[in-house]
Parts: sequence; C-alpha cells; structure tokens
Amino acid sequence: MFNSLSDRLTATFKNLRGKGRLSEADVDATVREIRRALLDADVAVPVVREFTSKVRERALGSEVNEALNPAQQIVKIVNEELVTILGGETRRINLAKNPPTVIMLAGLQGAGKTTLAGKLSKWLKGQGHSPLLVAADLQRPNAVKQLQVNGERAGVPVFAPHPGVSSEFESATGDPVAVALAGLAEAKSKLHDVVIVDTAGRLGIDAELMKQASDIRAAINPDEVLFVIDAMIGQDAVATAQAFNEGVNFTGVVLTKLDGDARGGAALSVASITGKPVMFASTGEGLDDFELFHPDRMASRILDMGDVLTLIEQAEKNWDKGEAERMAKKFADQEDFTLDDFLAQMQQIRKMGSMKKMLMMMPGAANMRQQLENFDEREIDRVEAIVRSMTPHERVAPKIVNGSRRARIAKGSGVHVSEVNGLLERFGQAQKMMKKMAQGGGIPGMPGMAGPGGFNSARKGKQSPKKKAKSGNPAKAAAELKAAQEKANAPKGLPTGAAFGAGAEDFDPSNLNLPKGFEKFLGK
Repeated sequence: MFNSLSDRLTATFKNLRGKGRLSEADVDATVREIRRALLDADVAVPVVREFTSKVRERALGSEVNEALNPAQQIVKIVNEELVTILGGETRRINLAKNPPTVIMLAGLQGAGKTTLAGKLSKWLKGQGHSPLLVAADLQRPNAVKQLQVNGERAGVPVFAPHPGVSSEFESATGDPVAVALAGLAEAKSKLHDVVIVDTAGRLGIDAELMKQASDIRAAINPDEVLFVIDAMIGQDAVATAQAFNEGVNFTGVVLTKLDGDARGGAALSVASITGKPVMFASTGEGLDDFELFHPDRMASRILDMGDVLTLIEQAEKNWDKGEAERMAKKFADQEDFTLDDFLAQMQQIRKMGSMKKMLMMMPGAANMRQQLENFDEREIDRVEAIVRSMTPHERVAPKIVNGSRRARIAKGSGVHVSEVNGLLERFGQAQKMMKKMAQGGGIPGMPGMAGPGGFNSARKGKQSPKKKAKSGNPAKAAAELKAAQEKANAPKGLPTGAAFGAGAEDFDPSNLNLPKGFEKFLGK
C-alpha cells in the first residue's frame, strides 16, 4: 500500500546523508520533496500543508541545529509527525462495564463491512470474548448469507431472523432497526459479551443511508461505532469520512484493503481530518488478515524502519513453546541439526502467515522489495514435499542420500533432481553453521570469528614456509623434512607421543568432558 510513498521518502532522506549541517535551502528542498511524495500518495491537501509546516518548523529549530547527525534528526521528526497524523497512539475497543459491548459497523457498500465483521469477531474470540454477529444488512443481495458463512468460518454464531434479499430485483421488506434490537436481546439471553451489528451500505452517500444508520445507532446505543473505509479510494476518503462523522458520529475507523496497490492516502488523511483514531486494519482476504492499528509501527513501515514488534507478537502467538524448548535443549547439548528439525521449524514459520509479509516487516526491506515480490510462497511447499519424500533414516543422516536416492526423492516430491541437490547443499551449510554456533565458535564467515571464512580460520590456513632439505638424497631429504615438521608441530616440553603430555597408552577418552553425541566420532 505505502510502497511508493516509502520509496520517495527514503530517497529524499538519502540526499541528506553525509551533511554535517543543514542549511535552510537543504530543509526547504527536503520539505518540498516530502510534500510531493504525500500529494502523490493521495493524502488530503490540508493534511499535507499542516504536516510539512510542522516538519519545516522543527527542522529549522534548535533540535536539528544542535544534533550530531542532522539527517537522522530529520528522519526522527518526520517519523514523529507521521505518528501524530495517524492518530498518535494505539486505540483499543472501549468495553462496556455491563456486558454486552455493542459494536456497530457503518460505511459505503463495497468497503468490506461484512467481511470485516467476520474478521473482528474471530479476533475478539481469540482475545477471550464471546461475540455474536447480527445481520442487520437486509438490502444488499445475499448480505445475510455472506455474514452467516463468515460467522461459520470464524466459529462465531450469527443472529439472522430475516433472510434479506437474494437479488437486486427484490425489494427489502425487513426492518433493520428491529433486527438490531432483537440481536441485542438475543446476546443478553445467551450471555454473549460482545455484539457486532452489520448494517447496510450504499454506492454513495445519501440521506436514506444516513437516516437508517442513525436510527440503528439511536435504538441500540452502541459503545463503539466503527466507520469501515476502503483504503484505496484516495482523496474521496475525506469527504466520505466527514459525511459519516456528521451522520452517525463514529468513534473509530477501520481501514480495509491495506494489502492493495493503491497509494494509501486515506490512512494518512482520515484520522487527521475527522479527529477519530484508526483502530484496526484489514490486510488481506483471510479471516486472520486483521490487526490492531499501531500508528508508531505504521509510521516505521512507511519510513522503511520495519515493524519488528508486530513480527515478535505474531511469533509469540503462533510459535509452539514446547517445540522451541526442545530445539533450545538440542542446541545446548550440541546435537546434530537434522532434516526433521528443519521441517519442524519450517512448519512453525508457516503458522505465522505469509513469508513475504513477514520479510517486509524487517528494517530495510525496501531495498529488496523486487526480490520479495518475485518470491514464490509455493517454494516452501516444494521444500516440505522433498523432505517428506525422504525416509526417516535419510532425514537423520542426509549424507547417505546418493544418486539413486535423490532420483527417488525427486520423483516422489514431483521436483527436479537439481532442486533436491540444492536443498541438501543448503541444509549442509546450515548444519555446519548450527554446529559452529553451538560450540561457541561464532557465525562462520564473520571476521574475528572462528569458522570457515572467519579471521581465525584464515590465520590457521597460513602455513610456515618449508625448510629446504639439506641432503642431496631424495629419500633422506624427505625423512628430514618429515621429522622437522613433526618437531615443529609437537608441544614444547612434552613428549611427542601424545597431545596431552602423556604416552599414547595412558590416554583414556572417557576421562574427557565430551559433548553429548560425540562418541560416534571416536571410532570405537
């Protein structure tokens, strides 16, 4: 949604790098580029003017002039002002002191109210509540049926005493106000602590829509009125939001279709224009593609600073703690990392959702956006198929997988042999890295760390120059060279028969504190 805006702002800040002091001309040029980026993103003009005015005022003030790094200070100012226009702080649902809490949904037709009702009900159920969906949209064809399907998928009951209309040629006969009141009574009798009322929408703002929504609000006296708005409608979002604010006086905003390719100006305009906070965001078509809206995290995403906190929350919610403890113990005991472990870890990651979305939450993701856009989510399915096509013994000891076994695995998983080869090669590298890290040797390839490509390995790779043999007899010269090398490698002051200062016959491996599983390397 915010890719274009993020790219423009990131490119603007790059021009400030390396400057020890910012002149007024530098600030004006930066503010001008920010203004263009916001206008191109369909942000409302009044919001753009207020935003750029505050940024310029603070950029020319003492907080930037006295900063050690003016460029980073400008980024900090823009980030703070973005958080402000997005609502300032996270706004949660105000629960009623005496249940049930009544939530009314309002908005234009096509904004995604009915789908959002299912998402919100599932999210509330995950929070420990017992929601009830009320089908008060009796005018849109099959709206009641759609809500019933969403409720069934979410595992939430739906109160629908009237079937509504099934085609655009039928006239609405039910009374949505009576349905809403009956739904409220049903929730009280069945001890539901949250009621979500789905109301009708229109293709445009009209008096009939506002009258009906206003009547429902007056009848049920909701604790929250959520205005559902399509984040892709651009500049028209402001006029629509103002009209609904005057008609039903909503308490919060829900942005839908944030996963679209529109420019996203609605998200930056509605909260500032109406003074009502954005409370939730819908980011996909699935019922789980729904999240609490955090202004500070959204600002960080726009400025390509990532959203690690949301990533951590998703991991905590979906990660199996038992599996994590098992892997931690295995890592501490320095046991081999097997393909079974790899498969288990991959399944844990899949529970968190789309790999592409998770990677886009990492700081600096904009630099690899093209690669992420080309990433095929089905690649994970192919990798899982390859591993599942192996025998249990092959997963534990992948070195036994020879040519015939690879051909069998490729045929069983429906891939080419080269893909099996690539997976085994990457797994071998990961296994070596895990073993090095478990032994405390650091990450292979990092300067100053032990391991392949590291500083220590490079130093160990340097061999002392060979001494020139003094004898003219080739056999005698080779013997002298071998003896010199053995003498150079032997510890000083200790017998050359053993590395631990004792004879070979006195060496007992059982006296050593070897890591678990190391016995298989002793050859006994």
